[in-house]
Amino acid sequence: MKKRLDKWGRRRLFAILFLSLYVMIMLYNVYRPLPENISYESNEYMVKEEDVDFFYNLSGEKNGEKFFREEIFTRTLEIINEAERFIVLDYFLFNSYHEKKKEYPANVRAITDALLAKKEANPDMPIIFITDEVNSSYRSHSVPEFEQMKKAGIEVVETNMDAFRDPTPVYSGFYRMLFTWWGDSQNGWLPNVFSDMAPDMTVRSYLKLFNVKANHRKTITTEQTTLISSANPHDASYYFANVAFEVKGALVEDMLKSEKAAADTRREINFPDSVDPHQNEGDVHVQLVTEGKIQEAVHDEIEAAKKGDEIWLTMFYLADRTIIEGLTDAADRGVDVKLILDTNKNSFGRKKTGLPNIPMAAELREDTDNKVEIRWFAHSPEQFHPKMMYVKHQNESVIISGSANHTSRNLNNYNPETNVKIRAENDSRIIREVNDYVHMLWENKGALYTDNYEKHDDDISLGKRMIYTFQKLLHFTTF
Repeated sequence: MKKRLDKWGRRRLFAILFLSLYVMIMLYNVYRPLPENISYESNEYMVKEEDVDFFYNLSGEKNGEKFFREEIFTRTLEIINEAERFIVLDYFLFNSYHEKKKEYPANVRAITDALLAKKEANPDMPIIFITDEVNSSYRSHSVPEFEQMKKAGIEVVETNMDAFRDPTPVYSGFYRMLFTWWGDSQNGWLPNVFSDMAPDMTVRSYLKLFNVKANHRKTITTEQTTLISSANPHDASYYFANVAFEVKGALVEDMLKSEKAAADTRREINFPDSVDPHQNEGDVHVQLVTEGKIQEAVHDEIEAAKKGDEIWLTMFYLADRTIIEGLTDAADRGVDVKLILDTNKNSFGRKKTGLPNIPMAAELREDTDNKVEIRWFAHSPEQFHPKMMYVKHQNESVIISGSANHTSRNLNNYNPETNVKIRAENDSRIIREVNDYVHMLWENKGALYTDNYEKHDDDISLGKRMIYTFQKLLHFTTF
């Protein structure tokens, strides 16, 4: 009997020690210190009107015919060709894998070839390509384009997301305790969850995938300019609606600091020297904001909106409680709030449940007595992928746009994200262009772009609401 009690006592002691260690690891990695220059906010700079540009990719339908307007990737290739001293790129999705039955423009091939040509013509030019492990299915296999770049002398860096906080702490606590020490292997035997064209995945890669963490940035920087976008160059994402803003000169030095912070999580990378100081002159204010600083900037601008002002949100995912509550309060105090959202019913050809946007839209409408107006992107299977807020005051307006969806995962220092904040007078070119863009979508000027709210006002079942609530409580979700 005594031996049995001693045995059970040892088991209880082991269980207590294991759970204590698990809780400590879980909590530490929820609140762990961020790498230097992550959650970064630059100074606010003044630039001339001609130094800020707006680009967009967009599907529409006119006279029964579908069309696609592409600007962002064209400008990306131009920026690569124009570079003289260095190129630093950071893209979340950059691979040519897709469903076998579908065809897409070879966008990844075009950008890869442009980088290879630039390196061949300028062997001493630093070219640094930062990306996420999702492209190699979490290091299950090599990526042909990356191998070509490495062979040519281009630095390719897959961000180490273990250096960032854990958005799924219940799972990630166990992952960090039990699985991080497993080595990488490219001998996978499990079906690839991302594409039937991609090689098989390993068990370890699946385990890493369940942490649901990503370097989600979409940027390119040279000594001359910075393009901050919502668009992944990924072939299967080519036809998605997206927006991008280019700022010449002003943000380059800050971008180098921010991008080095992401790259150095994997290994110490030699980055290009700082560029010449920016001449702080002009009428347009620009600022770089990343990670948690994006949420602060968005929250402050929503809070600053007064009765008669306008808030426009063009967004792929909307779920962050701080933003939702801010929009509700703004509508209640007389701000004109208009949202253009993706229905979240399709992802790379696969049907989805409409989470989070459909229940969030219903909640916003209910809580504001329908003061918040909402339209849905009309075209499927393409996604409405912008992440842009445009706040129009009486005399000036503010734009905050980039890679960050308005979700907890994107705004609370879990994912690397990059946005730009632009403030200018309402009659400035950049504000007029963005104003024309949102009104074109809202009013279907010249073509069909959006549907009215009622077309996708689904009755949210009790089961779906329970799943949504469960996901948010445990943070086990991609939004």
